[in-house]
Amino acid sequence: METLLEVRNLNKFFKVAAGELRALDNVSFKINKGETLGIVGESGCGKSTLGRVILRLHEPTSGRVLFDGMDITSFSPEEMRQMRRHMQIVFQDPYASLNPRMTISQSIEEPLRVFFPQMREADRRKRIAELMELVGLSARTYNAYPHEFDGGRRQRVAIARTLAVNPKFVVCDEPVSSLDVSVQAQILNLMVELRKRMNLTYIFISHDLSVVKHISDYVGVMYLGRMVEFAPKSEIFKNPLHPYTRALLSAIPSTEANGRERLILEGEITSPINPKPGCRFAPRCPYAREICAEKNIPLLEHSPSHQLACVRSDETIGAPFAYNAPA
Repeated sequence: METLLEVRNLNKFFKVAAGELRALDNVSFKINKGETLGIVGESGCGKSTLGRVILRLHEPTSGRVLFDGMDITSFSPEEMRQMRRHMQIVFQDPYASLNPRMTISQSIEEPLRVFFPQMREADRRKRIAELMELVGLSARTYNAYPHEFDGGRRQRVAIARTLAVNPKFVVCDEPVSSLDVSVQAQILNLMVELRKRMNLTYIFISHDLSVVKHISDYVGVMYLGRMVEFAPKSEIFKNPLHPYTRALLSAIPSTEANGRERLILEGEITSPINPKPGCRFAPRCPYAREICAEKNIPLLEHSPSHQLACVRSDETIGAPFAYNAPA
């Protein structure tokens, strides 16, 4: 399959009072056209920063982002502005991402005015109506304001606005985490349908592995700015190799009568500010040895299509683990 997005050794460091905060540290991966990559990890691991740096909403400290073969990290502000027609984002909080003074039709119309200034008003109105129907919004809400909607319908407005310019690639930054569970399912099913219909490519950021399992083709697991495991969805859920991935999976609620053993992580969380060499998960890892604290562990191919950043993988493979996948 053809690669749409490639991230090479991407870094994003922030200067803070205590030193240098390494939000992203040497992250690399590829996404093929029409696929969805799920990014998971605890709060503060760098998931949202990764999405924003890829879109250059935050400027990278170093590294490269290749989109359709073009190195967009070298683009000028004007070149990047034009590229945003092809690269869009759906934010976590739809109420915060919509202008409360604009009707939903005006919000959807705004990108059309920016990228297609020659489009006639009648054509814009037709396009808005098509987008509203596409995401399941009633025509009678054309002149409604965001505060008149619940969270699910607000997110439908945000998705319609994102799709207005026919993007190829969309970063979905926890788009269902602020919604009720029943509404989450509706929005997820809508996004799956839109991906198939419009041949979209997603990065889907979430802390909820059940959600990621539903929508993703590949899964990348992040811990304190680094990618620690990257594999097809089936591999991550059936054969997790990194101790952190196994702990995340064990925390998913199970409906099985016998359940499964919960892997409790102990120890102090490493600070991402001025981090010392070594695996950042080592202080919490039950398999950690002296070598884990001595050098950085790169993300290497463990088997075809399965990458891992762990020198103790042989022991974690042999450790008992049972994941009961939700229906």
